[in-house]
Amino acid sequence: MSSSFRLMPTTRLTVPLVALLYATSCFSAPAPKPPANAPYRNPALPVEQRVNDLVARMTLEEKISQLGHTADAVPRLGIPEYNWWNEGLHGVARAGIATVFPQAIGLAATFDDALIHEDAAAISTEFRAKYNINKGGDGSSVWYKGLTVWSPNINIFRDPRWGRGQETYGEDPYLTSRMGVAFVEGLQGDNPRYLKVVATPKHFAVHSGPEATRHEVDVKASRHDMEDTYLPAFRATVMQAGADSVMCAYNSLNGQPACANTGLLVNHLRRDWQFKGYVVSDCGAIEDIYRNHHYTATIEQGVAVAFKTGTDLICGEPPQDRVHYERTALLNAVRQGILPVSVIDRSLRRLFTARFRLGMFDPPAEVPWSSYGASQNDTAAHRRLALRTARESIVLLRNEGRLLPLRRTYPRIAVIGPNADSLDALEGNYNGTPSHPVTILAGLRRRFPQSRITYAQGTGLVGTVTRPIPAGLLYTDGSAMRHGFNAEYFNNVNLQGAPVMRRVDAAVNFLWGFTGVRPGMQKNYSVRWTGVLIPDETADYIVGFTGQDGYRVWIDGKLIAEDWTAHRPATTVTAPMHLEKGHHYTVRIEYFQQVRSAEARFVWGIPGRDEQQALEAAQQADLVVLVMGLSARVEGEEMKVHAEGFSAGDRTSINLPGPQEQLLERVGELDKPTILVLTNGSALAVNWAQMHIPAILEAWYPGESGGAAVAEAIAGDFSPAGRLPVTFYTSVDQLPPFDDYDMTGRTYRYFTGQPLYPFGYGLSYTSFRYTHAKVDTSSISAGGTVRVSVDVTNDGSMAGDEVVQLYLTHPGVSGAPLRSLEGFQRIHLLRGQSRTVSFTLRDRSLSTVDENGQRRIVPGTVNVWVGGGQPGPFANLGETAGARARFTITSGATLPD
Repeated sequence: MSSSFRLMPTTRLTVPLVALLYATSCFSAPAPKPPANAPYRNPALPVEQRVNDLVARMTLEEKISQLGHTADAVPRLGIPEYNWWNEGLHGVARAGIATVFPQAIGLAATFDDALIHEDAAAISTEFRAKYNINKGGDGSSVWYKGLTVWSPNINIFRDPRWGRGQETYGEDPYLTSRMGVAFVEGLQGDNPRYLKVVATPKHFAVHSGPEATRHEVDVKASRHDMEDTYLPAFRATVMQAGADSVMCAYNSLNGQPACANTGLLVNHLRRDWQFKGYVVSDCGAIEDIYRNHHYTATIEQGVAVAFKTGTDLICGEPPQDRVHYERTALLNAVRQGILPVSVIDRSLRRLFTARFRLGMFDPPAEVPWSSYGASQNDTAAHRRLALRTARESIVLLRNEGRLLPLRRTYPRIAVIGPNADSLDALEGNYNGTPSHPVTILAGLRRRFPQSRITYAQGTGLVGTVTRPIPAGLLYTDGSAMRHGFNAEYFNNVNLQGAPVMRRVDAAVNFLWGFTGVRPGMQKNYSVRWTGVLIPDETADYIVGFTGQDGYRVWIDGKLIAEDWTAHRPATTVTAPMHLEKGHHYTVRIEYFQQVRSAEARFVWGIPGRDEQQALEAAQQADLVVLVMGLSARVEGEEMKVHAEGFSAGDRTSINLPGPQEQLLERVGELDKPTILVLTNGSALAVNWAQMHIPAILEAWYPGESGGAAVAEAIAGDFSPAGRLPVTFYTSVDQLPPFDDYDMTGRTYRYFTGQPLYPFGYGLSYTSFRYTHAKVDTSSISAGGTVRVSVDVTNDGSMAGDEVVQLYLTHPGVSGAPLRSLEGFQRIHLLRGQSRTVSFTLRDRSLSTVDENGQRRIVPGTVNVWVGGGQPGPFANLGETAGARARFTITSGATLPD
């Protein structure tokens, strides 16, 4: 995850570490304060010497205090408090206003690694700005505003049902490697002395769902699949990009927990890849070693085996003081003799090396980014970059009759769908807060001011549209004299004791986010609202609550909605109720917030009404734009979703949610010119739409400027050129079981069926011709290189980008995929322009992995395809533009892991 969390019952909290330290320190003299000229204080000395000097001066207790994600201050040594936990998947996350780029799956769809490098560099600039603004006078940092970034997620999106696949760069190990390298290098910068931020590729390794079992599952992955699919991107980000940190996963792998896995952490990471940085656990993964994997009998044994194997830093579970649980276990493990102090010192050296390389112990004048402040955050240039990235991420899936780009003015446009005016549909998960978000509805209104645009939501994501109940219908009591609900706020999660604040809230419609109700009430509070609801219309409603975290709703003394758990994102629970106009209904709502963000809304809806309004709007329109799909409210990380087709953040069906599919088909049957815009983080089986809707655009979660980019694409301001980083299957019937990690039958590399849309697919408003494909040599030895070139011509009607993709096939080689992407370049060509595009292939690009997991260059013929996608044809999609070549490998070789 970079970090997910599970709430722990308060009865499981142990005595805080400080109490234990007090008991042990009563028998020892205070450690001396080091001299001002201590080597670790001298910026002129080598980092290694400074780190060794600092670690040597620390007491055992001080050492232990540094090994959780909330590292304590050590004033004696001038070590400030530091929070290692920061998220930067597609922008600075959870730290207030920041530029929000397209979600990671959208970044991958650009097939533009140079652009992703620019995005990551902008993100690291905003991290530096927030760190400088928020650090204390002693250099301390707060949650989500430090310089150690738990991104990117380079797990392979092997199955479209995985809710976290949106965080990845898709299903292909080569594309993921190139995007991962670009992102890591962009984050960390190229300063020879200092790291701009620390990047943390995750989750090492194989983690890719299901979410419900991730804390206890023992994944079985063959040696072939590990070397061929699951590990290449990690290898690339470590060995090529120089990632300074890696996050180990929750799951076990072939019998060993990932955070105590010898094959991963010792053999591959440290020995084969020569990794010198630190390993941080996913949040709660250390406790999983003994509690859920049952790999050890005690937590002390669990932390000992993790640290001896190579984990260096514990991310505990929120609330923040949970980290004391594992840190106390570390101290106990040392005292029990099962964890040598030398292992603790090794981890400390790795951790402090990172902090020294970030410049945290040097004068600000020597650190290049120390002057960054608010003016470097959320800049106009960064927002333009987010818009450019959104444009490049859009994939044109269908354009029957060339409806797009729009060639005439449509006087009346109906915009319909749950994601048309949704901020959620722009952001995805692990997101920041955009200052200037443009929804798709807003983008269309801005781009087509000459048209009368009517908006009708039509349906919710997974059911009837619900909205906050208007303030004008809520009263403090039955006298109906004063609007609003009585509110009592408590400084605990159990509504206990006397309220710390009483007030009248006009409505129960709050998105407190991370700011909380007020200073001092950012988390761990509860609220009770009481009052009277007087409807202004008689109807059959659904009534309930949308909340993060827990809530209960009573109407006239009857419990109608309850989800009394800590969870994210918000869930909605409703019940059908017949309400009479003018009748007084007594209401009591209880709510608590415990961990992070907060949302509390008293909602209702009338089934069928919004759908009918949408159909009427479509009937009266000259053009219909449907905006449908998913959001991070229904797909994501270890979450609760009360809807058919979803489970624990994952999906059990890859179809559009039922209510959306029903509305889509009813609108489509009106036979209006119709465009379907999809916003989602994973593949959708839009089979009916592919047969009946003239134009389909895939926009992913396109970031803060996504609405502007979609509108511009529809208008033809640019030609869409994004490509699918995942296969769009026709249904789950084409997939192996979700919990089977064998790659047979998975992804374009091993899937033998007909997909709805293949990996690498995407249409254009112009057309491209490929000619003169050739190789510079017809045969090479195992140690040689081959240069593949092709002429690409824009022979269409407008300028546009083309993504030139190179695929290799190794006929008859055991263990080789059907085909494998080994190169791509995104180029821009004016109308009539030609360009020669070339690729150089060597060693690992020419290799395959055998059944024993050995990467080899095997003698034989290699078939080459260079084109705008995979070689076709695919059902209903026609031929792919491209050209073929071949060469022969004359000798073999074994390559290092």
